[in-house]
Amino acid sequence: QVQLVESGGGLVQAGGSLRLSCAASSSIFSISVMGWYRQAPGKQRELVAEITSGGSTNYADSVKGRFTISRDNAKRTVWLQMNSLKPEDTAGYYCKGKSPMFGDYWGQGTQVTVSS
Repeated sequence: QVQLVESGGGLVQAGGSLRLSCAASSSIFSISVMGWYRQAPGKQRELVAEITSGGSTNYADSVKGRFTISRDNAKRTVWLQMNSLKPEDTAGYYCKGKSPMFGDYWGQGTQVTVSS
């Protein structure tokens, strides 16, 4: 079983920045597609950004140009750099891994609150 531990959430003013981290317990991380998802109260969980093991990235339209996903396979860590934050970015942010052998695995989430 792969465990993911997120950190870096918090309260920030609009226009500010936060950097989320997600650390994995297993080397399965290196062959996993890693993603950041978010879920606001009353809304469905949505993909924010994802990155393949080789470094190819994909972003939701709402965060393009503001958020950057990156990873270090040796450190088993994926990051989400969030700049120019908006109140509508307020949500619980969840790290997810997807591997051929273990399927999907999730972290416990970290809260991001952006005040106006």
